[in-house]
Amino acid sequence: MMLLYGLITGVIFGFLLQKARVIRYDKQLGALRLMDMTIVKFMFSTILVAMVGTYLLKDLGLVKLSIKPTVLGAVILGGLIFGIGWGLLGYCPGTSAGALGEGRFDAIWGILGMLVGAGLYAEVYPAMKKTVLTWGNLGKITFPQVLGLNHWVLIPFFVIGGLILFWWFEKKGL
Repeated sequence: MMLLYGLITGVIFGFLLQKARVIRYDKQLGALRLMDMTIVKFMFSTILVAMVGTYLLKDLGLVKLSIKPTVLGAVILGGLIFGIGWGLLGYCPGTSAGALGEGRFDAIWGILGMLVGAGLYAEVYPAMKKTVLTWGNLGKITFPQVLGLNHWVLIPFFVIGGLILFWWFEKKGL
């Protein structure tokens, strides 16, 4: 049943990516050049909705959060690899799959690169487990825990900040 939920949410997310036009190469390039914030607005609105929904479901006792440890070495290295791949290809993992679904076969190179990267990661994981994956291990933390505040005190600041950011992007024509 969990696989079915994953398939359904994946199809819905892919549909929304396509409808928001964020899987278009020109939108990807515009985001990388900080000239088109369509992708930033889409992803940030997704994060804000997920933040509110997740904490609401948690407080209602419908879900239990499984916080992963924050490991700075892994986050920094992974972010660099992700950014370099996105910059070289012009698609991120989700948008490359969506682009392929729309018939843009240039995305195949990114998908093949992800598969090769996953294989390489599996090969070097034992060595990384003792090195990079231990550098800067901050444990299972969240912003509310770090600041010592209830999550509902912080969420309005993120939502208001997001709305201000969206307004500013629109004012600048981004």
